[in-house]
Amino acid sequence: MALLVSQSSCYLLGSCLALLFLVFLQTHLASPAVIMSSRNNHNHHHHHRPMIKGHANQSTCALFAGTWVRDEAYPIYQSSSCPIIDPEFNCQMYGRPDSDYLKYRWKPLNCELPRFDGLDFLLKMRGKTVMFVGDSLGRNQWESLICMISASAPGTQTQLVRGDPLSAFKFLEYGHWWSHKGSLQGWNYMELEGKYYQDMDRLAALEKGLRTWSNWVDSNIDRSRTRVFFQAISPTHYNQAEWNAGATTTNIKNCYGETAPVTGITYPGVYPEQMRVVNTVIREMHHPAYLLDITMLSELRKDGHPSIYSGDLSPEQRAYPDHRSADCSHWCLPGLPDTWNELFYTALFY
Repeated sequence: MALLVSQSSCYLLGSCLALLFLVFLQTHLASPAVIMSSRNNHNHHHHHRPMIKGHANQSTCALFAGTWVRDEAYPIYQSSSCPIIDPEFNCQMYGRPDSDYLKYRWKPLNCELPRFDGLDFLLKMRGKTVMFVGDSLGRNQWESLICMISASAPGTQTQLVRGDPLSAFKFLEYGHWWSHKGSLQGWNYMELEGKYYQDMDRLAALEKGLRTWSNWVDSNIDRSRTRVFFQAISPTHYNQAEWNAGATTTNIKNCYGETAPVTGITYPGVYPEQMRVVNTVIREMHHPAYLLDITMLSELRKDGHPSIYSGDLSPEQRAYPDHRSADCSHWCLPGLPDTWNELFYTALFY
């Protein structure tokens, strides 16, 4: 199996498409998949919401509606045992003093997620390919999945080749390549129907880009051999007023010091407009992509970001956290992207 990740820039849109997942499955046991995702949004309309049997009462449930519960069996792996984690995501290595954020499991309202089994994943995906297409959040999730599988198959021989623009990770016994396309690519102009623009309405740009993508998928992806997933928007947590009623406009706008999720099943912040565009475009595809609607459950995890505990920051930046230095858009590993991969595992095999 091969896992491919392509990374691109999101500076233009502000909230960007974070992950497109392509899973190319060559046997009848599974089929290829493509996942595309984006930042800074959540969605109240769950397109293609997956339903699974409840382990106890055999009722069906929606995977993406639920709450975070404490579970001492988590995390699935330790950062110290997974050297592929980049410094910007390795919060424990760079001094994060708390660890409770590692102990939360996603609990859908009336069912249980199956426990992630990395060896089962390898066996079912033998000879197949998974491709992540997105920005640095795609790399965030790519590294998470490698760590999760490695923890389940610790004796398996692996090979990592880092390059620019392509890096690859292979579980040698299974023929699985996990690849990531390199650094961010900025641009000065956008081209639309033969005309060039330095900037344009962000929602309009998002819709144009998504329709270009959806048309390409409908025209070029053999859906009998490939499954296409679009991962919903990954939120940021720079505005404390969204989750803290006592916050004022003079507060430093970042997630520094957050150590626990938002309680309950909904996020009190403003519903962003980008997911309306996402849902409309996916709904109008000839073969709609499978929406992994991780936005709301991710919005509840204001505690999951690196904040100042990132290898990308200098000691001075860590000493004086502000909006420019604290990272409240990516996620610590271990951490929330592990849940994204548990949901992907469930949607793919159950």
